[in-house]
Amino acid sequence: MSQKNPSPAGGWGALKATLATIEPNHAGKSVIALANANQPDGFDCPGCAWPDKPNTRVQFCENGAKAIGHEITSKRVEADFFAEHTVSDLQLWDDYSLEQQGRLTAPMRFDATSDRYLPISWDDAFQLIARHLKEIKPDEAHFYTSGRTGNETAFLYQLFVRLYGTNNMPDCSNMCHEPSGLALNASIGVGKGTVTLEDFDHAEAIFIFGQNPGTNHPRMLGTLHEAAQRGCQIVVINPLKERGLVLFQDPQNPLQMLSNSASPIASLYVQPQLGGDLAIAKALLKSVLEAGAADQAFIAEHTDGFAELVADITATSWEDLVSHSGLTLAELKQLGDVYIQSKATIITWGMGITQHQHAVATIQMLCNVLLVKGNIGKAGAGVCPVRGHSNVQGDRTMGINERPSAAFLQQLGKACGFTPPAQQGRNVVESIAAMESGAGKVFIAMGGNFAAATPDTERTHAALRKQNLTVHITTTLNRSHLVPGLDALILPCLGRTEIDLQNEQPQSISVEDSMSMVHLTHGIKTPASPHLLSEPEIVARMAAATLSNSPVDFIALIQDYDLIRDLISVAIPGFTEFNQRVRVPGGFYLGNTARERRWVVGKARFKVHALQASIRDQLQGLTTQPLLTLTTIRSHDQYNTTVYRRNDRYRGIQNERKVLFINAEDMAEQGLQADQYVNIVSVWFDRERQVNDFRLQPFDIPRGCMAAYFPETNPLVPLDYYAVGAMTPASKALVVYLQA
Repeated sequence: MSQKNPSPAGGWGALKATLATIEPNHAGKSVIALANANQPDGFDCPGCAWPDKPNTRVQFCENGAKAIGHEITSKRVEADFFAEHTVSDLQLWDDYSLEQQGRLTAPMRFDATSDRYLPISWDDAFQLIARHLKEIKPDEAHFYTSGRTGNETAFLYQLFVRLYGTNNMPDCSNMCHEPSGLALNASIGVGKGTVTLEDFDHAEAIFIFGQNPGTNHPRMLGTLHEAAQRGCQIVVINPLKERGLVLFQDPQNPLQMLSNSASPIASLYVQPQLGGDLAIAKALLKSVLEAGAADQAFIAEHTDGFAELVADITATSWEDLVSHSGLTLAELKQLGDVYIQSKATIITWGMGITQHQHAVATIQMLCNVLLVKGNIGKAGAGVCPVRGHSNVQGDRTMGINERPSAAFLQQLGKACGFTPPAQQGRNVVESIAAMESGAGKVFIAMGGNFAAATPDTERTHAALRKQNLTVHITTTLNRSHLVPGLDALILPCLGRTEIDLQNEQPQSISVEDSMSMVHLTHGIKTPASPHLLSEPEIVARMAAATLSNSPVDFIALIQDYDLIRDLISVAIPGFTEFNQRVRVPGGFYLGNTARERRWVVGKARFKVHALQASIRDQLQGLTTQPLLTLTTIRSHDQYNTTVYRRNDRYRGIQNERKVLFINAEDMAEQGLQADQYVNIVSVWFDRERQVNDFRLQPFDIPRGCMAAYFPETNPLVPLDYYAVGAMTPASKALVVYLQA
């Protein structure tokens, strides 16, 4: 890939890609849908969780348009599709081909004898679920949740699961921002970001760690572009040189579009080695301390543990920081200078930080960086973990949590008239291990693509196939449906864009964005099939079929979703008068104690962490092969595991997915050539794992580092390689070697 004078992110390329999402046979419906995306009287985009900018008519981005187009497609997967294709045949299809078949229209049950999915009525499906759940102990069931699930569904789902008798609620947070919540809770007493969208208008510096917003949160680029234009320093710390963080052409700026001009985003872009962020955070602290730039008044009034931090940073040499970060001393000092000079700084990060073995330590060290200069609890400053799916944060707020606090359970039980189970549940990694061992017997997924999103694909698939029953509540066909248990159901639901009628009245659901704003979303289009049920109705009917003598009348609650919100208002902290507050245009802000400098942990706490030995060095003794470090990434034409096309415009890839981005010098050193095909073998303490036939693509990435798309490389991730404390798969630092 030639990276000389690359075209900017956004611009005409984004406009062309957006237009390509519109199907010619219903262009009018597509345009109407896009116009209603992220509007107060419309629906929340089913893509990312970036907040909406008030009073802006165009609120969708290129990748949001892809997500919407994927949902409103005219393509349908009817019963005749399953009659034509066996599950064994479909297992040979790639993920893109599966997703492109269109919307599922009616419930289906796997028939092992014919190796096909056959139609089943909704009533029979719910009775089948109830029978399986009643035949096992509650601890033998696992209930997964995707981040696209709305607040009302999430609340009903966790309530059903806890009334059933377990906290086994693995969810997508376990695989993305679990380290963020754990780290921040321990440091500042709240596991969410402390900034709002308005803070980006006042920041003097924004540090972006391990994140590629041009692909994963494109609307964030508009926010960064505005900040850069007014003189804010945008500092990017990312091993890959990502086009969206270098140059941006705003599709909503007529002057830039007509003149075909663009603006730089990053004022400083450094490329550390994979996993070098902990050392960079410590280098920032060392710069502040050596310059005497710490905010001593803030530290004295609002923090504990400063003396221990000073001792640790003082004892850490610049030589070690250079070695562990992969940056030069000059680059580390330059980062420090920018931070010292800024009077208001935001630090933002994505999964390039969280999916590492020492993610919790790194995030707490980044929090230390902000605390040492008083950059939490003032305008234009704070922590900003950027979440993925549009309601992944809301799901956790609603109680989708395998390790709920005693206070949460007490309030939920009091509001709903029961005693919730106190035993802690299992996260994603623990659930896979339990299913693999036989300790799990039923698996129910509210959305998502568990079989593709999870690590150690071979083990995960084997675990799912051992289940007595697997249930997937979904809108489109995906890989998980082709890894059935002994009994299996596909239950199609309404999408975010579709009108949800209950008791002949249209209903709304609510979502929480990445900055704790809660607002309503209303479907606007006719459902893809008259046989679809809403997610709340599916949960309610599962609960009604399964639970005996429930203190909660689930069927009554779904007649009017206001009734669900009334129950939420007494069960979930921060949601008093939920129905009234959420109807204000734009919704309401949940609040954040750390933003207000109210420390529920007593005071904010500096957390000390030592530099960590390279995992690659630890594994080198297991093989004679030269080892490299691999990070998994998304292409520009995918969102999580959903692949919209086989392209990656910003990285110059057309019509392929099995690509390995590699430093040209590493490639030459191993006697390899561009476009050559190789196998990738990951090294771990138990055994090696392998994926085959990846094409080498030279790329601007540090020596010793490589990148490739997931889910294609998820088979390389060992199940027991995860973030310490959080158990998030460490898929951003896989130790591998290449086979020519």
